[in-house]
Amino acid sequence: MSPIFPKPMADATAGCLAGRVALITGASRGIGAAVAKRLAAAGAHTVLAARTVGGLEEVNDEICRRGGSATLVPIDLRNATLIDQLGAALFERYGKLDILVANAAILESLGPVAHSDVGHWERVMSVNLMANYRLIRSLDPLLRASDAGRAIFVTADAARRATAYWAPYAVSKAALETLVLTYAAELTKSPVRVNLIDPGTVATALRARAFPGEDPATLPTPDQVTDAFLALADPACQTHGEIITVTRPAPIS
Repeated sequence: MSPIFPKPMADATAGCLAGRVALITGASRGIGAAVAKRLAAAGAHTVLAARTVGGLEEVNDEICRRGGSATLVPIDLRNATLIDQLGAALFERYGKLDILVANAAILESLGPVAHSDVGHWERVMSVNLMANYRLIRSLDPLLRASDAGRAIFVTADAARRATAYWAPYAVSKAALETLVLTYAAELTKSPVRVNLIDPGTVATALRARAFPGEDPATLPTPDQVTDAFLALADPACQTHGEIITVTRPAPIS
């Protein structure tokens, strides 16, 4: 079923993103949900993409309660055809895309490289790397059609350090960084700005899977790392081709 794209509502908060269209993947929970709410509060019409319909509905309800607007797009990013269809639907409705926040990622299991499961590698690469390549391929014309297209991809420090047992996830993020920085290098004469964000340690479901014994109450919440996303989504932002590391907020007492 194709998503229905309503027109963006007038900005209820007179924010810096008034009237702009933002697509956020992995928007049903965690950092994606928090960023979607933050961009909506700044005036953007948010297109919420994720597999979990119930989670998308909860995020949509909160955005609407705050006076914002959203479109729900249940999608499995491992399906290349659906990504292409999403780009076509956005083009048909808006003719452009102002903001892409490519946040969706999976971890699968941790373990030694020599004993790792081939299926795990394939799933991690499909979501963390290939889906983002497909998003670039599908959405690049729409970002270029914006007066100030902004693309933000989420990475992790695992991409830049070899940590035992993290191979599939770390390799996927290292490859993502190279992909995105290469894409950014191709856009130096364009108004599109492309960057990566490393949000650091945050209380998310992915973090809980990797560290099941950790108390999430001691970690920063997703809401606490959204400032960097808003700054890079701002049409006035000229940062380009960078990996932005979010400074960890003070520990929760």
